[in-house]
Amino acid sequence: MEPDQHDDFPVARILLPKALRVPVGVIYHVARTLDDIADEGDWSAEERHLRLADFRAGLDAVAGGRLAPVHPALFAKLAKVMYQCRLPLQPFYDLVSAFEQDIGTTRYTDRYELLDFCRRSANPIGHLMLHLIDAATPENLADSDAICTALQLITFLQDVPADWRRGRIYIPQADRERAQVSDAQIAAGRVDDAWRALMAHEVAQARALMLSGAPLALRVPGRFGLELCSVVHGGLRMLEIIERGGYDVFRARPRLAAADWAVVLMRTGAMWLSRRVGAGVPSIESNNA
Repeated sequence: MEPDQHDDFPVARILLPKALRVPVGVIYHVARTLDDIADEGDWSAEERHLRLADFRAGLDAVAGGRLAPVHPALFAKLAKVMYQCRLPLQPFYDLVSAFEQDIGTTRYTDRYELLDFCRRSANPIGHLMLHLIDAATPENLADSDAICTALQLITFLQDVPADWRRGRIYIPQADRERAQVSDAQIAAGRVDDAWRALMAHEVAQARALMLSGAPLALRVPGRFGLELCSVVHGGLRMLEIIERGGYDVFRARPRLAAADWAVVLMRTGAMWLSRRVGAGVPSIESNNA
């Protein structure tokens, strides 16, 4: 689980209003620090849990207006942003909960378990962004959840081999059993009809979520809304790349190349100008968008 996963998508952070760049930077710094605790280095699982407990104590200190016992500079910045932008702390607690789970949970029984994980691992960032722009309405939060969860699921599909090397599989067990794809097949990186059927199902699920949340980008005004359009189309384009590669994510991790960025930019502009999620734009491959 990587909180900077959106770097795989054309998120034009330069589009962010200047006033948001510092608080957004602090939010991502917090998420990056949590990721380092949970995944980087040679610490044991017990040591990682202890460090996350310390991080939770830091959040408690921010909530109580006290000096944090760990990462004092980071928590001082966070406290300042929380006060100035009136941000809730619960999304940060949710992130800690997700990273704690990620240390020991290596399999997900079904989609419901996985979506609950995404609710805490991905959706908090979207909630914080909406609070930053004073747009955290129930409708906006629901659409943000759909976009953020879709991005998380797309990252899981990109990272099947890397996650396997860490001992994790994020594709739900129920889906894999229906498609008759075993752990051994993932370990071998074998792409056959069963694997393609499984991945087609997972891609369709992620695409449906992304499209369901996409109207948020047209409700949010200004440059933030334009950036959201690029996030939506970056995610959708990544799904196309996975499909175009025959669902083989083992030989090379799917990424957006320069040509893909051009497609995303065209589609972003078309969506923003037409005010329609499904605005058709010819791609540079001479296919319809």
